[in-house]
Amino acid sequence: MTELIRLARPGDEAELTAMVYELAEFEHSADQCTLTEERLRAALFSDAPTAWAHIAEVDGIAAACAIWYRTFSTWEGVAGIYLEDLFVRPEFRRLGLARKLLSALARQCLDADGARLEWAVLDWNVNAIALYDAVGGKQKNDWITYRVSGPELSALAES
Repeated sequence: MTELIRLARPGDEAELTAMVYELAEFEHSADQCTLTEERLRAALFSDAPTAWAHIAEVDGIAAACAIWYRTFSTWEGVAGIYLEDLFVRPEFRRLGLARKLLSALARQCLDADGARLEWAVLDWNVNAIALYDAVGGKQKNDWITYRVSGPELSALAES
């Protein structure tokens, strides 16, 4: 079995989009996922990308992905990485691919003189929480995440 962790490249949009939909299904939110290959291609591979992705391949098959974007810490004055999605297809779980993807992102962050790698996890995803605890992740209980989207985003923009 050969494993490869690599940055996504043009042509990977179909597999990445499929994995995002598989993740949405896993998270019981498939009805909320509206990603298209075209949108993902623009986000990842335009002249000014807004996101990046790593793919884990097993014997040449796309087995897992990490989709991320850059953040900035005003307190430290340096960039970081926010992991938006980490997904391992069920038949490839327990091979250490999620840990390897996290390691690749940590290297990506440090290579860019970044200060932090951050992510969120659903409170019921005990397997992911166990992994995140095992790699030294620390829960941030003193911050509350907010989101404005849909009609509320439009209303706020009009106000």
